[in-house]
Amino acid sequence: MTEAAASPDVALIVGGGPGISASCARLFAQNHMRVAVAARDPDKPVLKALEASHGVRRYGCDAADPAAVARLFQEVVRDLGTPTLVVHNIDGRVAGIFRKGITEADPGVALETLRNAAFSAFLVGQQAASVMRDNPVNANGARGTVIFTNASAALKGFPTSAAFAMACQAKSGLAQSMARELMPQGIHIANVPIDAAIGWTQDDGSRAHRLAGTSVDDNMADPDRIAETYLQLHRQHRSTWAFEVVLRPWSEKW
Repeated sequence: MTEAAASPDVALIVGGGPGISASCARLFAQNHMRVAVAARDPDKPVLKALEASHGVRRYGCDAADPAAVARLFQEVVRDLGTPTLVVHNIDGRVAGIFRKGITEADPGVALETLRNAAFSAFLVGQQAASVMRDNPVNANGARGTVIFTNASAALKGFPTSAAFAMACQAKSGLAQSMARELMPQGIHIANVPIDAAIGWTQDDGSRAHRLAGTSVDDNMADPDRIAETYLQLHRQHRSTWAFEVVLRPWSEKW
């Protein structure tokens, strides 16, 4: 058995919540990966539940803090091994920036949004590249995969959403640059704009979004299906790596 075949995948999900991150953690663990989830608050009930049900390791990290991100990767490498899959899943918006026109948006809040979203993506991508470069090449010709969750604003800047549009399009530029630099080195980079409301499963079994309401007839993105896409991206052969995959429900108007 080769070294690559003998070593299990190690997945690190940065940004922890009940939607995409939780779905990814469950699916990756079910596929025999060692899974870590990092969040500013690692004691969220959903993360504790993932630890109890799927053996997911929880880490506290402010992903917009360079020292904290470097420390996170050091701890994951120490505890689980070097990551072969890293998912950056941070929206980054803060309450004061929602639905603010360009003349109304507070510059400090706009800067915080950029820091939380795009700068944190840079920091996570930087650390992922640093540790993955020394990974052995697996059967698909890859040393690792980095996936950036993005949003509709990566494709179009909406009115009253200037700061978020800047952040999302900055993430797209980051991903493009990283892909051109790192894919020839065996590190797969993928940017995934999700052009939809994401309806995650509630206690009653329904799927809902806090602003868009309850999902009807699959009109919202299902985080479990998003996780399946992420796993498939990770498993792609290097001869057919996808860089940008836009996900939207069948009924979405775009």
